[in-house]
Amino acid sequence: MANLILITNDDGYRAPGIKALVEVAKIYGEVVVVAPDKPWSAKSHSVTLDTPLELRETDYFGNDVKGYITTGSPADNIKFGLNYLLDHQPDLILSGINHGPNYSINMYYSGTVAAAIEGAFHNIPSIAVSVESFDTGYDLTLSKHYTAELIEFILGHSLASQMCFNLNVPAIELSESKGLRFCRSARAVWKEEYYKWTHPRRKQNYYWLMGKFYNFEPNNEETDLWAIRNGYAAVVPISVDPTNYNILHQLKNEGLTFKNKTDYESISRLRH
Repeated sequence: MANLILITNDDGYRAPGIKALVEVAKIYGEVVVVAPDKPWSAKSHSVTLDTPLELRETDYFGNDVKGYITTGSPADNIKFGLNYLLDHQPDLILSGINHGPNYSINMYYSGTVAAAIEGAFHNIPSIAVSVESFDTGYDLTLSKHYTAELIEFILGHSLASQMCFNLNVPAIELSESKGLRFCRSARAVWKEEYYKWTHPRRKQNYYWLMGKFYNFEPNNEETDLWAIRNGYAAVVPISVDPTNYNILHQLKNEGLTFKNKTDYESISRLRH
């Protein structure tokens, strides 16, 4: 029985990246696409609760692909695919190919990565794919190449439950690339500012979020940012369990617990 592969993205169904991902996925099985009707970049794991979703079928991805377009977010689309459109659980979930990197701290804001994490919630092997170029006309040959390599790796191995892979591909030629590299996420941050403008006719102020990206460990060869800067495609395995077990064990060892009802009541009195 052929693999069933569910695909979405956060750039919208017309983005070249998702068509490229479909081309790769068709090599490995039957493909179903559930894609948003517009971009959802930087919307993270948002889901639609205040309005109903709209759905329409499409042959935009080819007659051999079941295609659907929704008004929902990337996470919505995976939920909708798993819980309504598909009659059985897919073997693989793919999200992307995103135009723009989602390495380091950026993965927390990414709708592309969130869709893969949604798959991991359901114990389905999932990959988020991004290329380090915002140019929608950029050649995605290298991204397709490494996506295929990672798919073959995942389908050939038994992996831990509730995890997914975040793949970032550098904006270089195939001949310059050094291969896939498994990494951890680099410690980095956005130094952000809000810039104020005034509407010339309405005289109303409005604000744009701007920022500069700072990498705190540029020379650490274990990180995704180092890999990208040195010609590798970076793959970070992501667990959906956010627990810091080192701190948890430390807190347990220090005995920070309410030993009895009296302890709780004394603290409650202090608060009031």
